[in-house]
Amino acid sequence: MITTNEFVQMATPSGPMQAQVFRPLVDGTFPCIIFYSEIFQITAPIARSANILAGLGFVVVVPEVFHELNPMGTVLGYDDAGKDKGNKDKWAKPLEDHDYDTQAIIDFVSQQPYCTGAVGAMGVCIGGHLAFRAALNPAIKSAFCLYPTDIHSDTLPCAEANDSLTRAGDIDGEVYLVFGKQDPHVPLDGRQKLYQHFQAVGLNYHWQEVNAQHAFMRDEGERYDSALALEMYAKAQQFFQRTLIS
Repeated sequence: MITTNEFVQMATPSGPMQAQVFRPLVDGTFPCIIFYSEIFQITAPIARSANILAGLGFVVVVPEVFHELNPMGTVLGYDDAGKDKGNKDKWAKPLEDHDYDTQAIIDFVSQQPYCTGAVGAMGVCIGGHLAFRAALNPAIKSAFCLYPTDIHSDTLPCAEANDSLTRAGDIDGEVYLVFGKQDPHVPLDGRQKLYQHFQAVGLNYHWQEVNAQHAFMRDEGERYDSALALEMYAKAQQFFQRTLIS
């Protein structure tokens, strides 16, 4: 499908949040995917990923995940300075504020004439964590989480016992998790911890490990694996068509 996109603003308790909305350029209504970025916000690779998903028949909303910590429209570079600033933001923003952002997006798409009302979540890196986290909201039917970081380590700020791992048993929707075996950010012991905990709490989840490094979806840099990326887009399409289209 040919797509279109625009920037929109939404009110949140921590201030206005900008998001980029990608959607098919045809009449009709479509299910929505909230697509959470890496720490670098809406970079060109993230926008291209969102556009691919929109072309598969979804409304894709990409929020600026650290909107209250940066001027509107900030995009960090894939360099040491960008990484340092993004990690600083990651450790400064409580998970509860991400929860408010998720609700703001749900409220927004519920009012759009091009949305069916069905909402899922997807993300990469910290965005994979935020997609998982979004599934705690009962309006989120499903989440596709690519190499989600910081769930196993509980390193993101939040209230006591409100971390995403502890709360995993509260997720009612369906979750698909993908990890790279060569990803140092979620090593083997971390993946085992997640798997065992999800089994124990009865999470409805799919689990896949692939031979890939961290950020294998990002189509810039030497870690990009185009064949795996295409496979993940296909799996995400099938997953969301099944869980969001009744």
